[in-house]
Amino acid sequence: MRWGKERCGPNTVPIERNVVTSAILLLSFACTLSAQESRLPCNKVLGDSKLALADCDQDENASGVDDGAGTPNSPVPATDHDWVHAWMRTVDQVRASQPHFISPIVTTHVLLVQQFRYDMSWQQDPAGGTTTANYGASRGLEIIPASRLEVGIFPPNYLVHQSSVPDGFGDLSFQVKFRAFSATEGQGDYFVGFFFGGSVPTGTPPNGIDHAILSPTLAAAKGLGHWDIQTTLGANLPVSGANILGRAIVFNTAVNYKFKNKVWPMLEQNSTFWSGGALDGKKQVFLTPGIVVGSFAIAERLHFAIGTGVQIAVTEFRQYNHRWILSVRFPF
Repeated sequence: MRWGKERCGPNTVPIERNVVTSAILLLSFACTLSAQESRLPCNKVLGDSKLALADCDQDENASGVDDGAGTPNSPVPATDHDWVHAWMRTVDQVRASQPHFISPIVTTHVLLVQQFRYDMSWQQDPAGGTTTANYGASRGLEIIPASRLEVGIFPPNYLVHQSSVPDGFGDLSFQVKFRAFSATEGQGDYFVGFFFGGSVPTGTPPNGIDHAILSPTLAAAKGLGHWDIQTTLGANLPVSGANILGRAIVFNTAVNYKFKNKVWPMLEQNSTFWSGGALDGKKQVFLTPGIVVGSFAIAERLHFAIGTGVQIAVTEFRQYNHRWILSVRFPF
């Protein structure tokens, strides 16, 4: 979810080094798990054969490890009683109790997920023909600590401007997801949840907003055969500075199609409506065609997926016109 001025960043060596370091740490973590536990067979969802999962690593909700569903009394090996294995069993049970939809390009993923995600974007500025690059794009680490919760911590993004605007870091952001209701494929194929996010003013304007923002969101998703629809309706509410920033209603919907369990073409609409502040009465709508490929197994639990898309403004008012996005995900 975006709020305020779109934030964007540089191709600096420290940023790239952080991404590489994070990937190495995730690989090391996965290899450690691989050495500690043997791979168990995937659990398929029973029901309509067309809706049954073809495999267990088709997206960031499938780890390739048995989730234990349907075998609650199965004995746990004596060597698997440490907190890491207990945590991973909880993650697998969560994944087994909800649909298996891929994360859209812009719309917040309407599922509980565990992954590290790093996005980059390049947008055309509204005047002057310059481009602003955003490295990080307010994405980061998402983990599932409990059966109905996901916690996301998103480090400050970094913006690089071709214009005279100084480059710099944006704000630290976060999100907590609560799963209210869900059912997997063949059992209803839906998800309903309540999300609460926000940002902390760690960046310096104009790259940071200079005010804390809270973002409550209602999220829902429904699968229809090879199709799925994910939608979110939320608000960006400044803790201070509302007379300048105003309050925004953010409405996103993504329609995805699953092809061969590995290719996910999609179309999103991303809308923002402002009340109060400098943009009072304004609205901004984008259409975002995109595609995600994956996920592919790297190690025992670690997977990889990549996606791309472009936001295209369809309203007269827009803070930018075209915004290309590259998204890299490492589910684990």
